[in-house]
Amino acid sequence: MAEEMIPLNITIADRNYRIKVMPKDEEAVRKTLKVINDKILEFRGNFAGKDMQDYVSMVLIWYATQPQAAKNEFKQDELSEILERMEKHLEKFD
Repeated sequence: MAEEMIPLNITIADRNYRIKVMPKDEEAVRKTLKVINDKILEFRGNFAGKDMQDYVSMVLIWYATQPQAAKNEFKQDELSEILERMEKHLEKFD
C-alpha cells in the first residue's frame, strides 16, 4: 500500500500554511522550517527591509546557496514545488 501524505500546519514569517507531506519527510520539513524562521529573525535584526517578504526573499537566496540544501532529504523537485506553493501564497498578500 502506498504511503499517504499527511497534512501539516506550518508557519513561515508569521503566516500559516497547510501543506501535505509524506510522513517520512515530516521531521525534515519541521527542521527546515525552524532554520528558515530563525534566519528570517536574524536577517530582520541585521538588515533593513521594507516588509516581511524582503526577509523571506533574503532567506530563500541564502538557503538556495547553502551546501546543506543539496543534502536535504527532499528531492530537488519536491523542495521546488513546496517553495513555489509558498511563493504563490505570499503573492496573494502583495
